[in-house]
Amino acid sequence: MFVSSNFRYLHRVFRAATFVMCALLLNGCSLFGDEEEEDNQPTELVDIDETLNVDQLWSQKLGKGTEALRVGLSPGGDGNRVYAASHDGNVIAFNPENGKQVWQVETEAVLSAGPGVGEGVVVVAGYDGDLIALNAADGVEIWRVQITSETLATPLVSDGNVAVYSIDGRLRVYSIFDGAEIWSLEQTSPALTQRGSASPIMIGTSIFSGFDNGRLVASKLSDGTTVWEAVLTPPTGRSDLDRLADVDGSMAAVGQDIYASGYNGRIASIAAESGEVLWDREISTHAGLSADWNNVYAVGNDGEVIALLRRNGTDLWRQDSLLFRDPTPPVAFNTAVVVGDFEGYLHFFSNFDGQPVARERVGKGMISGIPLVMGDKLIVQSESGTLAAFTVRTPKLTITESPETDEET
Repeated sequence: MFVSSNFRYLHRVFRAATFVMCALLLNGCSLFGDEEEEDNQPTELVDIDETLNVDQLWSQKLGKGTEALRVGLSPGGDGNRVYAASHDGNVIAFNPENGKQVWQVETEAVLSAGPGVGEGVVVVAGYDGDLIALNAADGVEIWRVQITSETLATPLVSDGNVAVYSIDGRLRVYSIFDGAEIWSLEQTSPALTQRGSASPIMIGTSIFSGFDNGRLVASKLSDGTTVWEAVLTPPTGRSDLDRLADVDGSMAAVGQDIYASGYNGRIASIAAESGEVLWDREISTHAGLSADWNNVYAVGNDGEVIALLRRNGTDLWRQDSLLFRDPTPPVAFNTAVVVGDFEGYLHFFSNFDGQPVARERVGKGMISGIPLVMGDKLIVQSESGTLAAFTVRTPKLTITESPETDEET
């Protein structure tokens, strides 16, 4: 047991070191100190005029941190509770109002993704291929299966199914009731890929998943039959590095339209029924995007925060104050767009013009997952194992009565 445990630890450290080396290459940095290294230094933060009143409601420790492994752990919610998982195996349910713990389960697994939440079930995935379903009411384990591959994408729970995309390039769908595999889909992966995976999304009876070969695939949820495929990022170039085409970042759906992005490629709006590209922009992003009824929000590979009009992809604004700070996918919250960064800061930008309006800090650990918006609360998890909730304080209106005057007679 001692040998096995140490082997697993050393293997994780080796993979983390490998990822760091790849990240340096992807950012154009040099190990030999050329001038590009200075150009890609994180932008230093400057004081801002905070015009949005953001309050931290509560903060809780989940467990051990993840040593900057960029795992796919981010909070999930069902409207009544917030669920979060730690790298060392804890899954915890919280009251979103005050952060009070409702239940906690130790899965005895090294967790790397989740939780996915839906239909009374909480699903987490592990580094060693564990896929675990818990009862959302009390945390009791319902089933556990082995999928033989690490998962970095949040499992999707919908319509009696659990869909999970793993780093071996395979989408698998399981029964929510007993964990039996229903179907799986695999696409050929290129020789070199980024560390990361896009979580699948659902519209109607179809499931949509991005693959490391730059393709977005629509499949029937019932049996996995492919409905259509769209190429977001055609691999180009001579080297494996040039041909990186991963669809790894978060995707979004509004109505019957899908919004997705690829590394070395484009952001596109795609019709869910047909796979027709409605519009596209040559913007490369590995973090992904989010969308509301009006806009699409994304971050470029260099950390530029970008807002596009949802109807046609036209630029609304761009914000370059977070260059090379490794920002998370943006999320719309209240009247702001929020992103986290590698030092644990949350940055709030006006969704109207992109100007900074507030800044908060979750902790010293980086924020790598997309923040969760649940009602009037923003829930954020850092890789140091901290979960925190924020809200926007609305000034109270005070009504003053005019002084009474005696009527003249």
